[in-house]
Amino acid sequence: MTDLQTPNPKTALVTGGSSGIGLELARCFAKAHRRVIIVGKDEAKLARAADDLRGSGAHEVIAWSIDLAGEDGGARLFARAQEHGEAIDYLALNAGSGAWGKFIGETDWKLELEGIQVNNISVVQAAKLFIPAMVQRGEGRVLITSSVVALGPSAKLAVYSATKAFLYAFAEALREELLGTGVSVTALMPDLTQSDFFARAKVDPDSITAKEPKADPAHVAEIGYEAMMKGRDHVVAPHLSAAKMAAASLLPTWLTTKFARAE
Repeated sequence: MTDLQTPNPKTALVTGGSSGIGLELARCFAKAHRRVIIVGKDEAKLARAADDLRGSGAHEVIAWSIDLAGEDGGARLFARAQEHGEAIDYLALNAGSGAWGKFIGETDWKLELEGIQVNNISVVQAAKLFIPAMVQRGEGRVLITSSVVALGPSAKLAVYSATKAFLYAFAEALREELLGTGVSVTALMPDLTQSDFFARAKVDPDSITAKEPKADPAHVAEIGYEAMMKGRDHVVAPHLSAAKMAAASLLPTWLTTKFARAE
């Protein structure tokens, strides 16, 4: 019997679910007939994404407009779930923010701080609050979107790449702590992927970063979704980028930083 036929289908919550990888992750859950909750800041984009997802087979699609920046973004997310009595079976912590440019003299501190708050603080806080109920039930899947830059710090994306390295380390350590509980944690490591991140981060359209070929977010999401459902520890997407990440892990940091220079 599928979730579409059961009175209490499992629920997936996806942050950053109004566009890019997040929207495509939500679509993967929708196609599996889950209840899907997408979270984002822009109400108009969320509404359009929800309408789009309703045609993908979801049992139900719910859109929550929540700003994950600030010191309590994860707590606001959890409070909304508690308010609506939502038990989350699949937690995809995918929302991301960043700033492009030289750390000294070019980037906006407010945008960098928002990146730390959204990428790190809200993720850790949400994990702290949502996962205990999963452990109590003895089942659950968590996906944390890191990046291939976790192992290759990028000049002009100094703070962003550092936040992604934090997420990778956090996901791997949390996974180890949760072994035997029925709850798995998977780190999704996308390479450059087509999304509105580049515009929001104010990436120079003439830079190598802007001009380099980018992966299809639907393909990246499918790889991440499959790895999450299998309970894998991490996955690189697209798969061809795995060689890049493997090489980065063998090289000294100063060299990978030069290779990853985002000019």
